[in-house]
Amino acid sequence: MSGTTTDPAPGTTADKLSTPGARTRPGRLLARAAGGAAGLTVVAALLGLVRDQAIARLFGASHASDAFLIAWTVPEMAATLLIEDGMALLLVPAFSLALTRRAAGGHTQDPVRALVADTLPRLFAALACAGGLLVWGAPWAVGVLAPGLDDPRLAVDCTRLTAVTVLTFGITGYFSAALRAHGRFLAPAGVYIAYNIGIIGMTLALHTVWGVRAAAAGVAVGSLLMILTLLPAFVRLMPGRGGRRSVRGEGSALLGATVLAPVILFVVSRQSQVFVERFLASSLPDGAISHLNYAQKVAQLPMVLSMMICTVTFPVVARAMAAGDREGARRRVERDLALAGTVVLLGTAAVLGCAPRIVEVLFQRGAFDAADTAATAGVMRVYALGLLGHTLVGALCRPFFSAGRPTWYPLGAMGAGLLVTTVAGLLLTGPFGVEGIAAANAVGISTAALLMLLGLGTRAVAVRPRAVALSLARPVAAAAVAAAAGRLATDLVPGPVSGLAAGCLLVPLAFLLTGLALRAPEAVHLLALIRQRFPHGR
Repeated sequence: MSGTTTDPAPGTTADKLSTPGARTRPGRLLARAAGGAAGLTVVAALLGLVRDQAIARLFGASHASDAFLIAWTVPEMAATLLIEDGMALLLVPAFSLALTRRAAGGHTQDPVRALVADTLPRLFAALACAGGLLVWGAPWAVGVLAPGLDDPRLAVDCTRLTAVTVLTFGITGYFSAALRAHGRFLAPAGVYIAYNIGIIGMTLALHTVWGVRAAAAGVAVGSLLMILTLLPAFVRLMPGRGGRRSVRGEGSALLGATVLAPVILFVVSRQSQVFVERFLASSLPDGAISHLNYAQKVAQLPMVLSMMICTVTFPVVARAMAAGDREGARRRVERDLALAGTVVLLGTAAVLGCAPRIVEVLFQRGAFDAADTAATAGVMRVYALGLLGHTLVGALCRPFFSAGRPTWYPLGAMGAGLLVTTVAGLLLTGPFGVEGIAAANAVGISTAALLMLLGLGTRAVAVRPRAVALSLARPVAAAAVAAAAGRLATDLVPGPVSGLAAGCLLVPLAFLLTGLALRAPEAVHLLALIRQRFPHGR
């Protein structure tokens, strides 16, 4: 899917994926695109685990690892705002509209090149200034993020090193959105492979000299590698110069402040869940932030895989909305919500059933001891209860913004969820520690997901909330049965590796059999998706 030609001619894969009513088998094409992107995502996730294992082995759950994770708030926010949700929600519809205008013809300047010429230089300048301000204001940023730190100097140093991601992630996100709108998904899915390689390499090579600052420097190096991964494919997508008229303002019409503000504020409010968690955890003993981080990184893997479905189909929804095919957009969104929810519920069952074994196998070595394993596993199980909510929020925000028009409802829903997270966190952190923080996260994000589902049908794409809820009810029951089966297997089979292997085999089997027994259609659809991805064993 990550082709290297210029804009696809009719009949190419990108055109088949994006054009409503095309006489092709879009389900198979989407399945292959999602499968290929998911494959690279799995590789990136495995490298992410290696990265986390290296940091856990070298620094454990300590003041040093907490300092790095506070600094890592910057690339986490930048990735959400500039690579995934924010930039994608803005630019995929904008590029989709530009491609629709190109297909309609009658333009003296190619609309895609006009959009790039009008937006990319200004984006570069704005992000460079923002990154510079963060370097200068790093002490203030650390004070806001983690006021409970006894000695913030190490966190400040790491924050200044990671501040470069404000610029580099922005360029990466821009290139990724353009490629996805053109139907190229493999290269954007591969950027996190380059990113993690940079972090791992710098951490292993320089930790004896720089300590945890080596990991922060690796974040900067890895972010530069991300740009280099996408640059050749992006350059090849750009058409010839064509006419010479001024293109000033062409992109501004597509990305005006009224469209920009709701998206940015929504993404910031969504990522603020992490700010609340680390703010609350900074007052707990050393290692609390690290326990939360390790638990989240592993628990979120099923969510990342499930979101690949919506990432691949988002350009399809955006093209359908641009072409006025609202019924096609509704069918696509409802199916995506059900399928993404089913995938993440399967992963949720695995986390709930096997959490202690997962943490023990992945992290318990070096400075990361058995007490850290128990604490992280407990947090992971609580955090997993919110995975469906996280997935639905990520999936629902796409149709809200697919038409490229301003809408403030997602921000209101996310703001309500953030308020619930904050209040619940303040109430639960004292008596329950990090597990109380994880529970607050799950309740808050689930509240936001419910509000977004109820509001989508009247404001963007006319989905049927009742139908979506019913499509998820049976997979929820299957996940509960599978989680119990996985927990039983890991408790009965001795040894961390063998116990984890038994749980990982039994959980999907129990999930699938229960889903089929309950006649859950998405269990069948999941099998069909796999068959479409690998037809005839190829």
